Amino acid sequence: MAKESRRELPTKIKLTMLMSPSMANFSGKNVHGGEILKILDQVAYACASQYSKTYVVTLSSDMVLFRNPIKIGSLVTFKATLNYTGNTSMEIGIKVVSQDIKTKEKIHTNTCYFTMISVDENMKPVPVPKYIPITLKEKKRYNKALKRRKFREKMIKKSKKV
Repeated sequence: MAKESRRELPTKIKLTMLMSPSMANFSGKNVHGGEILKILDQVAYACASQYSKTYVVTLSSDMVLFRNPIKIGSLVTFKATLNYTGNTSMEIGIKVVSQDIKTKEKIHTNTCYFTMISVDENMKPVPVPKYIPITLKEKKRYNKALKRRKFREKMIKKSKKV
């Protein structure tokens, strides 16, 4: 599988969904953050498994910062993009945009990054096809993902010392 061409494999997905009252936080007006986290993880899974053609599991989520509330009744779009691949890991970047159905106003609510690991039926890590960025935008995302990976590795080493 590691020999497949990058162009043959899908690297993006987009999901738009209505935020229903069952997703409300305790105020009843906005979406509960846990609901958004659950959807983010599912979107990251869909993007990573589509690319790797394997089952994947979540290793980490980075920068899940809720910049703006998401109102109940909004249409929310999750745009996921593969940014980087390691041997068995993939970084998926997700941009979240909320749109008011009546006014059509769009608000960027957050951008975050999930690291997903490709695994086999025994939950053992397996190699993923190498991602080769082509466009300038893809190369920028790739390089930023590489910096985030190095930072995560540094933080893991620090946490082991504590």
